[in-house]
Amino acid sequence: MRGLLASSIGVTCAAALALPLTPPATAAHAPVGASVSATAARPVSTAAARPAPARPAEAEPARKGSAPTLPGGTQSLPLAPRTHDRTLGPATEQGLFRQDVRHFSLVGVIWDDPDVELHGRVQVRTRAAGTDVWSGWQDVETHNADHAADPDTAERTSGRVRGATAPLWVGDSDGVEVRVRAETESRTEDTARGPRTATPTTPLPAGLRLELVDPGQEPPPQDPAAQDPAAPDPAAPDLAVEEPSVQRALAVTAPRHTASHHIAPRHIAPTAEPAEALAAVDASAVNIELSAPLGATEIPALDRQATERELLALRDGELTPAQRAKPYIGPRPRIVTRRGWGADEKLREKKFVYTKKVKAAFVHHTASGNRYRCAQASSVIRGIYRYHVKSMGWRDVGYNFLVDKCGNIYEGRAGGVAKPVLGAHTLGFNTNSMGIAVLGSHGGTKPPAATVKAIARLTAWKLGLHGANPRGKTYLKSGGGNLYRKGKNVRLNVISGHRDGFATECPGWQLYRKLGTTRTTAARLQGR
Repeated sequence: MRGLLASSIGVTCAAALALPLTPPATAAHAPVGASVSATAARPVSTAAARPAPARPAEAEPARKGSAPTLPGGTQSLPLAPRTHDRTLGPATEQGLFRQDVRHFSLVGVIWDDPDVELHGRVQVRTRAAGTDVWSGWQDVETHNADHAADPDTAERTSGRVRGATAPLWVGDSDGVEVRVRAETESRTEDTARGPRTATPTTPLPAGLRLELVDPGQEPPPQDPAAQDPAAPDPAAPDLAVEEPSVQRALAVTAPRHTASHHIAPRHIAPTAEPAEALAAVDASAVNIELSAPLGATEIPALDRQATERELLALRDGELTPAQRAKPYIGPRPRIVTRRGWGADEKLREKKFVYTKKVKAAFVHHTASGNRYRCAQASSVIRGIYRYHVKSMGWRDVGYNFLVDKCGNIYEGRAGGVAKPVLGAHTLGFNTNSMGIAVLGSHGGTKPPAATVKAIARLTAWKLGLHGANPRGKTYLKSGGGNLYRKGKNVRLNVISGHRDGFATECPGWQLYRKLGTTRTTAARLQGR
């Protein structure tokens, strides 16, 4: 885990050290006191009579070449026993009712010990911002521990990780009520006086808190010139004056463009084990090799010919003669970068962590609900990112890629979309794999065709970079989980669902049943 990457990666990260940070957050993760409603009655105040909750400060205009400010924050509210709970011992129901919170769009419940599961039901209802309109009760997915870093890894043993539900997207809101009820199970017991029915209750985890996440505002439109790989970087003059050493480093690591914008061959040696690179602050610097300039909001799609040339440039020294003669890889799809969806790079840890290669792709759903518009997808991702890092204690968002209901693909965990970035998505099988999360809940809702096609396009390209056949099988060594013991070599589909590596409902039955089609389409896109 601690070996450094090859010198070419080190140079890129060293170059990124002096680059400006991407959007900072202004709101801290600060606990806020909570009040509890005894009767959970519906509010009777009117929107006109209610003081407007404080909104995050407006984003300040960013100077040319600098990162925009995207305010966002998390309100962390402790839950308390419901007053009607008269049982002795630990409370069987906890809750919270607040009408005076700042605006938020995503909710979740966390607790102290990540090794303790919440056996019970979590429900929330929210008030639409600036109105007296309350939603109905919505269930929050409680089984979320299977989306996590592998046991015994530095991320898992950091001491910052907390137990948590899945996040739920609720839209712009300024009032909330939550109830958490412990699971009860009726059973018949024989006693001296005859049979009786007992209803033992599993205790709720300690330290329950409601997290209200404000994802911040959308990033401002990018200067079109910044999207042209051949266009000069607007920040280049500043780099030349202020940091000549960075400019020299970028000259070494940046792709050399021809008239048709193709990159020159450059070998990136893989690591033998998951490894930490030198500290890096600009997540966009590690995508330079894909003809994406610093600060690009998207990595453009390529046709097959250009993708094959890119493959030779990225992995020339690792390809066999047969792979060079006939590379099996799908055309690179368009990918919205972290800068594009407005990631606050100050939230995450600064080091990038890599695994050796990508042998398999695990497909997930975020279980965050389907009540979002495609125009809100970036906000949903920023909310999940902040929830993973600030609420759950992870080093970055857990997934390597995310896909919305319109088929848009987004860069997830930082480190470079073409690189084998170690994620925290499939407990026990994060090494030598990648995680793709579909925004939404797909237990009973069919995923849109655009989403399924996007997964196929993404896997055809990314698995093709590592020579994997989407219709094939592979072996991964388990890091420990509830299906396979630690150290066991497990034979899996190259494109698997989360439930194939862990006993879970994820990615939901309706999405899981589409994976056969995904494998066939991805293989066809690779030319197989």
